[in-house]
Amino acid sequence: MTGKDERGRGSDPAHYRAAIEGSTADDARHYAPAAERNTAPILSVLKAHLPRRGRVLEVASGSGQHVVAFAQAFPDIEWLPSDPVQEARESIVAWTQASRLDNIRPPLALDMLDAEWSAQVGQPVDAIIAINLVHIAPWEATGGLFGGAAKLLGAGGLVYLYGPFRRSGGHTAPSNAAFDRWLKEQNPAWGVRDMEAVAAAAEDAGFSLLESVAMPANNFSLLFRRRS
Repeated sequence: MTGKDERGRGSDPAHYRAAIEGSTADDARHYAPAAERNTAPILSVLKAHLPRRGRVLEVASGSGQHVVAFAQAFPDIEWLPSDPVQEARESIVAWTQASRLDNIRPPLALDMLDAEWSAQVGQPVDAIIAINLVHIAPWEATGGLFGGAAKLLGAGGLVYLYGPFRRSGGHTAPSNAAFDRWLKEQNPAWGVRDMEAVAAAAEDAGFSLLESVAMPANNFSLLFRRRS
């Protein structure tokens, strides 16, 4: 399980604040412990699959810690962070400014429940990353993610998901079952998703599951490719 998650959905900042341990400095930067813990394992997967150059969109970027780490690891990729929560976008800007990196664009206010979210990106991308999104959003956000991704990615384009998933109808660990119950207590529309259901939603939008990778703390990386 992921513990308290930095990925609140929608414009209500309450979900985002639940995972933040305040500011890291005298600026707008926020700190999410989960982001610090999972950055290195996620990077190990991304390094095997992302192009060396290009443009990558991160949806539900949260505090901005991830996109700064990714931009450092992939200096020849142009990174497009986004989050529907204004406080998160302010934190992303602050982390970007503190990093002094020039390959991170200003964050977009993208919401996967908006059927036209891809139009706000305004340009094709080579990959889309969504960390801890699908379980802390209504199920419709998963379809919205892949629907928009189909408009932005060309053949072979990558969608990367990270988080807890059910497999073959069951949880992969007791801690994930407890986390699932906690999520549903916060919002009945949330919950740990079936990996097979996510793959089916991807198929409907023109994507094929390339690989599932077991990650620390009973999480998974799911990698999808856009079919031609």
